[in-house]
Amino acid sequence: MDTLLLDSSDVDENAQMGDVVAAVEAAFAAYEEGRTKMPAKSYVDLPKYNGDFRSMPAYMAADDWDAAGIKWVNVHPDNPENFDLPTVMGTMIYSDPETAVPLAIMDGTELTMKRTGAAAAVATDYLAVEDATSLGIVGAGVQSYTQLDAIAQVRDIQTVVVSDVRDEAVERFKDVYGDDFDVERGEISDAAHCDIVSTVTPVEDPIVTPDDVGEHTHINAMGADAEGKHELADDVLLDAKVVIDDFEQCTHSGEVNVPFSTGVMDADDIYGEIGEIVTGVRDGRTSDDGVTVFDSTGLAIQDVAAAHVVYEHAFENDNGTPFELIQT
Repeated sequence: MDTLLLDSSDVDENAQMGDVVAAVEAAFAAYEEGRTKMPAKSYVDLPKYNGDFRSMPAYMAADDWDAAGIKWVNVHPDNPENFDLPTVMGTMIYSDPETAVPLAIMDGTELTMKRTGAAAAVATDYLAVEDATSLGIVGAGVQSYTQLDAIAQVRDIQTVVVSDVRDEAVERFKDVYGDDFDVERGEISDAAHCDIVSTVTPVEDPIVTPDDVGEHTHINAMGADAEGKHELADDVLLDAKVVIDDFEQCTHSGEVNVPFSTGVMDADDIYGEIGEIVTGVRDGRTSDDGVTVFDSTGLAIQDVAAAHVVYEHAFENDNGTPFELIQT
């Protein structure tokens, strides 16, 4: 049986955002209902090269399909300057759970961006006000694009306020989306006063304060993916309804990791996990809610769910390169 090789353009074409959002929502539900296997993310630190590798294996069973896979991803901050390579690159192996045949090997970098945006969209759908039309984005890097692509699937976004210290990054964003949305440049406070705001920065000193945030804003805190990273001031988190993707991951490396490590927050300050809301165990936004926060660290089941979408659409789109990895 052939294995399909799918590059970044194939992944982009096959992973239509509406389908990825639905698949990631199914993954959160499966996780809550015990229909997943997801060992902890493991790290291979490489201080010699100022980088690391991370392995993320998972299995999930949705209502009418199941899937397995592993993502091998790196973080090498010196790559852009020293080697003209991305800081983060990933490779996804997507396997048949029944036979273990590797069905596909695909670009994991594009996949990660898609599933990360989709996770924010799922949280936004359950936690943002129903009539939200404005989206703020803090940090105009590559992840900002899929935040807008995904969130526009669940809310009628009309105005986008982008905040970034780099003028050129904001201008690139405006060039891409200016014909479809009213895109404005603004300060962090302007972005965070929108109905929805996604923060996608790598900072370790919080940049969003309580005064920056609107009275009923929903915040997707997407930037913290390692110990010490922290975008939102502690008081923002303490005053908000905080929803996480996974307790262990978030308290180790998510937005809440710093206030947890310093004792400012504890488990009582967490409302629940997104899977509980997706499955109806807990309520999403209610009329009594003010600011809501989704702390996303990214789960391996999201990668598997997104890879399922990519593989299933590869044949109808007639893309990818088949090759014989397993000889029978």
